[in-house]
Amino acid sequence: MSFRTERSLLFLVGTLLLFTGCGQQPYPPGWEPAPSKPRSSEAIHRATLRPYTVHGKRYYPTVVSVGWRQEGIASWYGPDFHGGTTSNGERYNMYAMTAAHKTLPMNTMVRVTNRRNGRSVVVRINDRGPFVSGRIVDLSYTAGKRIGIDKSGTAPVTLEVLGFDSLIASVAAKKGRIAKQEVVLSGFGVQVGSFRRLEGARVYKDRYDNFEGRYRTKIMKFTVDGAPLYRVWMTGFKSEAEAKDFIRAWNIPGAFIIRG
Repeated sequence: MSFRTERSLLFLVGTLLLFTGCGQQPYPPGWEPAPSKPRSSEAIHRATLRPYTVHGKRYYPTVVSVGWRQEGIASWYGPDFHGGTTSNGERYNMYAMTAAHKTLPMNTMVRVTNRRNGRSVVVRINDRGPFVSGRIVDLSYTAGKRIGIDKSGTAPVTLEVLGFDSLIASVAAKKGRIAKQEVVLSGFGVQVGSFRRLEGARVYKDRYDNFEGRYRTKIMKFTVDGAPLYRVWMTGFKSEAEAKDFIRAWNIPGAFIIRG
């Protein structure tokens, strides 16, 4: 490989511990960790959907729906981390069909298509990364090889969500099973303050507006007990889970989730 991908592996409890790269020839197929079953539980999903920070940048994992698409650059990681621990607690196997993504829920099934040659592969998300600008997915060695980026290192790709908890929606339907389809819910916000005086609301609006470059604020006027009440709402949250994680992460006194 002619490049080194710097990234961090996020443990289940949120511990950042490794920097990823792919710069060596893969080990022979005989050197593989014992296969592990996909790890999935409500507790794991809660833990791995919490916001986290890598290299000073804040990431907000969130739920998506089947059919959600994303375009960007794919890379791969292999020998340096073969047998190590992934973000959801599994052992990384460079020969398995898995991948790392910064925000998708663990065990999301995605199709990754190389836009240069049309080759595609289906992988399961079980890790976080890649933490390099412009890159959206870090494939296992075998997955990367199947779409032809084992030698080039990177390639422009299209990513499409096919299902959740290791099930692909169409396949599950044919077998009479119901695939868990997480959906991005719109309209979630966070109230960060309420004031009798407009001046106080404006201070909070300015303080939280464009917070971390992703959330906007607005002042909503209500009448309570015959007097005006100005509430400051933050918008731009992709899901209720993201809003809850924001409140916990920043410990804003009195903040709560609203729909609007």
